[in-house]
Amino acid sequence: MVCVVSRTGRQFQRYNKGRRQVVGCIPYRLKTSSDGIVSDEFEVLVISSQKGHALMFPKGGWELDESIEEAASRESLEEAGVIGDVERQLGKWDFLSKSRGTFYEGLMFPMLVKEELELWPEQHLRQRMWMKVDEAREACRDWWMKEALDVLVHRLSSPPPSVMKPMEEDKTVPLISIC
Repeated sequence: MVCVVSRTGRQFQRYNKGRRQVVGCIPYRLKTSSDGIVSDEFEVLVISSQKGHALMFPKGGWELDESIEEAASRESLEEAGVIGDVERQLGKWDFLSKSRGTFYEGLMFPMLVKEELELWPEQHLRQRMWMKVDEAREACRDWWMKEALDVLVHRLSSPPPSVMKPMEEDKTVPLISIC
C-alpha cells in the first residue's frame, strides 16, 4: 500500500528563464483481450482538472529535490493514482497558462502503468478514465498535451529498429544501428 500526500506550494519549484517547469506523464497500458492475449493497441489514462471542467494528463511542478523522472512519477501517483515505468521524454513545450497568464515550460513522458491504486492523494479532487487514443486526443484540453500524445502514438506504432536488413529473396545482411 502506498500512502502519500500531494505536495503543495511553489517555493521549491524549478524555473527556466522565468518559466515555471511542469512535468507530466501520459499513462498508458496495452490492451488485453478476455483470454489474456496482449495486443498492439493501447489506451491512455486521462484525469479531470481539479474543478472538473476539463480533461488532461497528470502534470505539475518539478521540484528542486527530485529528478525530472521522479517528478513525472510523483505527479502520476498524486493526480491519477498510478505507478509505472517512466520512459524516454516525449518532448518539451512552451505554453501560456490560461489561469495565470504566464508562460510555462512543459516536459512530458510516457508511463507504462504497472499498478492502478484504489486510494491516492487526489482521488476526491479528480476523476480518472481510460480512453482510446483518438477519444483522449479529442477530449484533452491542452494543445501541447495533444502534441505529446501524437509523439507517443508515433513512437509506439513505429516498428523497432531492425537488426537485419532483407536482401534478395532469403538472404539477410546485418545492419549497424546507431542510437
